[in-house]
Amino acid sequence: MSHSFDPGYVAEPFLGLCADYPEADVYPTDQFRCEWGPIFHRGRLDGSARVLVIGQDPAQHETIVRRILVGEAGRRVQGLLYKLGITRSYVLINAYLYSVHGSVKAATRRSPALIAYRHRWLDALLLDPRVEAVIALGQAADEAWHFWKETPAGTARNLAYAAVTHPTQPESSAGNDRAKLAAATQKLLANWNEALQALAPHILNPDLATPLVAYGERWADGDRVPIPEFDFPAGLPAWMRENDGWARRVGANPLAKRRNITVTVSKGVVK
Repeated sequence: MSHSFDPGYVAEPFLGLCADYPEADVYPTDQFRCEWGPIFHRGRLDGSARVLVIGQDPAQHETIVRRILVGEAGRRVQGLLYKLGITRSYVLINAYLYSVHGSVKAATRRSPALIAYRHRWLDALLLDPRVEAVIALGQAADEAWHFWKETPAGTARNLAYAAVTHPTQPESSAGNDRAKLAAATQKLLANWNEALQALAPHILNPDLATPLVAYGERWADGDRVPIPEFDFPAGLPAWMRENDGWARRVGANPLAKRRNITVTVSKGVVK
């Protein structure tokens, strides 16, 4: 059986970006889990991307897989792209290279070194005229976009843009309250519908010509789309691509949880 995969960082400027990245001197360890290393992107780096998605920061599943937005948030974003007819021609980066630990201070968010490196990625991706639209997931991503738009390169580039609610904001804001979760989900989907209406006219070269179908008031069948195998490094087991919840931060205290990620093979794989 033949398997497709992401070839990785095989050409400039991405080779250089992955060889020369900021570390703990730029990403303070009281705010970021630098010990797990940087995680750079997911999607096309060959110039074929039509849509750029800016996320926030990698979590534990991304730490193991070494690609961003591979869990529940990633599947929801994949569904958003699908509604725009984009099934392959996308690229995703995060506002932050490392997993956030606690909260990010304003001084760190505005660090010239942090911003300058991120701008190198945005320059490399957005100066390609084939990119037609940008989607920012949450406040950190929206801020990253606006910082770049203030640069000469950003000022010169006119792109369709939508800042949307982060895909897992309803869960993070509602806790275990089902009524709050339902209300937050409805609000998110209304926000995403507005983004679809704004972006769809600017997607002139979709992978799939499809009528625009809006979200309802809750997640429906087909709204979550599997992340394709060609987005992952070679040899990644199928259960890591197809399931969630197999990576957890564990420990008796915050330091132990920071130092440990437990990976468990999904049920039914080993019999």
